[in-house]
Amino acid sequence: MGLNDAPSGERIHIGFFGRRNAGKSSVVNAVTNQDLAVVSDTKGTTTDPVTKAMELLPLGPVVIIDTPGFDDEGELGELRVKKTKQILNRTDCAVLVTDCTLPLGDCEKQLISIFKEKNIPFIIAKNKADLLTDIPKEEGAVYVSAKEKTGIEELKNAVAKLTETDTMTMKLVGDLIKPDDMVVLVTPIDSAAPKGRLILPQQQAIRDVLEANACAVVVRETELSGVLGRIEKPALVITDSQAFARVSKDTPEDIPLTSFSILMARYKGFLDAAVKGVKAIDDLKDGDKVLISEGCTHHRQCGDIGSVKLPNWLKEYTGKNLEIVLSSGHGFPEELSDFALCIHCGGCMLGSKELTYRMKCACDADVPFTNYGIAIAYMKGILKRSIGVFPHLVKELEDHNGGQRTY
Repeated sequence: MGLNDAPSGERIHIGFFGRRNAGKSSVVNAVTNQDLAVVSDTKGTTTDPVTKAMELLPLGPVVIIDTPGFDDEGELGELRVKKTKQILNRTDCAVLVTDCTLPLGDCEKQLISIFKEKNIPFIIAKNKADLLTDIPKEEGAVYVSAKEKTGIEELKNAVAKLTETDTMTMKLVGDLIKPDDMVVLVTPIDSAAPKGRLILPQQQAIRDVLEANACAVVVRETELSGVLGRIEKPALVITDSQAFARVSKDTPEDIPLTSFSILMARYKGFLDAAVKGVKAIDDLKDGDKVLISEGCTHHRQCGDIGSVKLPNWLKEYTGKNLEIVLSSGHGFPEELSDFALCIHCGGCMLGSKELTYRMKCACDADVPFTNYGIAIAYMKGILKRSIGVFPHLVKELEDHNGGQRTY
């Protein structure tokens, strides 16, 4: 996969923020070395967030986000500021662009406060440095001139240092296997995936297995039983959650089994919360609202997991008349207090930052939060087996239940 083929969820999201007319869009264009954003001397030229997936050295694949002025006014201005705040929920690193000839304004101080509150690493890009006779040294700030293209490399290097995290070396499955292991990947031909392609978690798992110097055997759920009878015992079987029931039945108990969705929940940082939250399914009552949220925006088809299969499984398992609310892409509801449960997809198309924000929103509203794979395994009675590769979660499940129920 080339750098420009990297999915949005795997890219570093860099947001550029500031008040109107500080030269924010000009700095964005200088950093990207292209006319990504429209620039003008007129205040408020940027009316909506502008995003661009690209390769930015020395960082690699990134998403650059240019946002409207945070000091925008009027009813329309309030909507723009609201959109800017939403962008902050998926920002890995923030660049606050200021006019170095002016003191920090209230809106800029507010932005700094939000960065700190949301634990977003940030750097201040003090633009219009060409108007200064002397450039001061200031910790946490880089003096730049979008007009003269000075200080831009220093800014990019500063952003690169801010975005160096342990998550860059995280594995989907590579840390669960060892060299020469055989891993069977059960991959139904998903009608929702573009023709000729595998969905992203399947691609990522294959790459992880190969990088671990192990062997990946890819098979459809209808062929699994026969394949397992012909090959040596695999170290792990990973399945699409939709095929969990059949795959569990066809996979001997002494072979560890999990799903792409469960592995993705760990990769994105919310597996523990998903296991804890899934137990709320048993408490659902008639009329309860359940949010089913997907990070991608694919065209929903007959048999779609989010809009058809999950609602049906919930109704079958609980016997309750539930109100199902669907969301997709970045359209996650801001108000969650009316929901009894949130079931999220694995989030392969979303960054960890945005998923963590969504989980926190649910936690703050006291709404249980789980994901597709965990919920399906729970309702099929195989949750304990499906998280067996994570012993601490099995123990938590057993401690909570007192051994009285088969998951």
